[in-house]
Amino acid sequence: MSTSTPALNLAVVCGHLSRVPEEVPLASGDLLVRYEVTVPQVDEKADTLPVVAISPPAHARGLDAGTEVVVVGRTRRRFWSAGGATRSQVEVLATTILPTRRRSGATRALDGAVATLEAFAHDEE
Repeated sequence: MSTSTPALNLAVVCGHLSRVPEEVPLASGDLLVRYEVTVPQVDEKADTLPVVAISPPAHARGLDAGTEVVVVGRTRRRFWSAGGATRSQVEVLATTILPTRRRSGATRALDGAVATLEAFAHDEE
């Protein structure tokens, strides 16, 4: 076990797009894509999560509302000013977003997340 405090920020979300993704060109030349992913819960209201990706590949853009997706990334809290007040939002910053119909890619993304968790757990021993 290492002497430093372990750290892990891993988010895995499987659900459907609540709306069509919104593309926002950034001053840097990158493209920010905003998604809204709804995850049904058993016997509870569904969770709807904001997800963003920076310059995602073409297969992650132009998706339709209702598309089932797998998202792997990390959570972050973003701050901005609006109307003289500071606002914030927790969102998932996606490193991978794939429609579940791309089964092999979605499986690889989930396998990668599991490998990250296993490596983290191994470092804890």
